[in-house]
Amino acid sequence: MQRPELLAPAGNMEKLRTAVHYGADAVYLGGRAFGLRNLADNFSIHEMAAALEFCHEREVRAYLTVNSYPHNDALERLERYLSEVAELPFDAYIVADPGVMELAREISPRRELHLSTQANTINWRSARFWRSQGISRVNLARETTLEAMAETVAKSGLDVEVFVHGALCVSYSGRCLLSSAMAGRDANQGECAHPCRWNYHLVEEKRPGEFFPVHEDESGTFIFNSRDLCLLEHLPAIVSSGVASLKIEGRMKGINYVASVLRVYRQALDEYAADPLGYRCRPEWLEELSKLSHRGYTTGFLFGAPRDVGQEYTSAYLRSHEFVGLVEALREDGSVVVGVRNRINVGDELEFVGPGMRSHRLRLDGLLLLDPEGGTQDGDVANPNQRVIMHPPFSVGPFDLIRREKTSMP
Repeated sequence: MQRPELLAPAGNMEKLRTAVHYGADAVYLGGRAFGLRNLADNFSIHEMAAALEFCHEREVRAYLTVNSYPHNDALERLERYLSEVAELPFDAYIVADPGVMELAREISPRRELHLSTQANTINWRSARFWRSQGISRVNLARETTLEAMAETVAKSGLDVEVFVHGALCVSYSGRCLLSSAMAGRDANQGECAHPCRWNYHLVEEKRPGEFFPVHEDESGTFIFNSRDLCLLEHLPAIVSSGVASLKIEGRMKGINYVASVLRVYRQALDEYAADPLGYRCRPEWLEELSKLSHRGYTTGFLFGAPRDVGQEYTSAYLRSHEFVGLVEALREDGSVVVGVRNRINVGDELEFVGPGMRSHRLRLDGLLLLDPEGGTQDGDVANPNQRVIMHPPFSVGPFDLIRREKTSMP
C-alpha cells in the first residue's frame, strides 16, 4: 500500500511549526501576494527561508501557493515575485493559471509544479492534459467522487491530491463566485470573503416570510453555505484509490484547528498503514473533531452529489471546547511556561493535548503570572497574551494545546 502524504496548512510560522509538530508530512504556505489567502498572515521572503530550513531539517516538504489568477496589470509584479523566490528550495509551487505556470517554468525550470484545486480538474483527461504541460501533481476539484478519484489515478499518470477535511471551497460549481458578486472581493485574487459561511434564506417574491431549502441540479451547481468536509471515516477507501496526498484546508484557521485535525488524521493514517485489515475508525477520533469549531460535517461529493444534506441552513457553528493556551517551554523544575490565548481562571478544568492523541486533564488550583522581566506573582486570572507558569503532574511537551469545555467558562 502506498501511504499518502498528509498535507497541512501553514498560514504563518507558528502554524507551520505546529503542523510539523503534530505530524504533517508536508505543508503549504503563501507569500504576501499571488496566493488565494491574502488575508492570512502569510510569509515574507525572509520568513519563507526560515520556514524551509525548519521543514527540511525535519524531512517535511514545503509547497508555495501561487494559485491566484492575475490580471495583466499584475504580471510584472508576479515576475519580480517569482524571481525573488526562485532561489528558495521549495519542493513545489502550487499553481492554477496557465500563464503563471509558463512564467514559473521560465524562471525556475526545475521547480516541480502542482495544480491547484482552483483549476477545477474533474476528469482524468483534464489531468492527463496537465501532465503534458509539465504538471506532476493535480489537486482534484471538491466535486470529485471516490470512483472518479480512482479512475483519475489509474489513467492520468499523475500524482493525485484530494482534500479530506475543512471548508468546501467549491469553485467549479459556483460557490466561490459569491465573494465577488456580493462583497466585491475576488476569491480568485486571494480576497475571498467566505460567503459560504454567511447566513442565507431563500424567499419567493410573492410569499414573504416563507423560507425554502435550496437544491442543486444534476450538474452539481450549488452556491449557498455548506457544511464542512470530513472524510475520516472513509480513509481506507480513499487511500485504496491510490491518491498521493491527503490535504487539510485551513490556512486562515488557528493552531488549535491545525493541531487537533492533524493529530487525528496522523494517527488514523498510521494505524491503517500498519494494519489495513484490522483497522477501525475510532469513536474518539470523531469526538476529537467534533470539539473544534465547525459547521456540521459532510462527506461532500465523495459518493455523488450531496443534495441538501451538504447544506447547513441554520448556519450555526458547533464547538464544545475552547482553546485557552499553548505550552511554550519546559522548565528544569518540571513546570511549564504557557502562553495564554483566552482568559484562564483558577478553578478551570483544563485539558492538555499533544501528538499521538495524548490527553491529560487538570483542575487549575493556582496561577503564577510571569512578567516580561522574568518575575512572577500569584494570580487568580490570566488574560490573553500573558504568560503563566503551571505545574502539571504529567508529562507535556512544547506545542501542546490547552483547552476547556465551554460549559466550564465563567
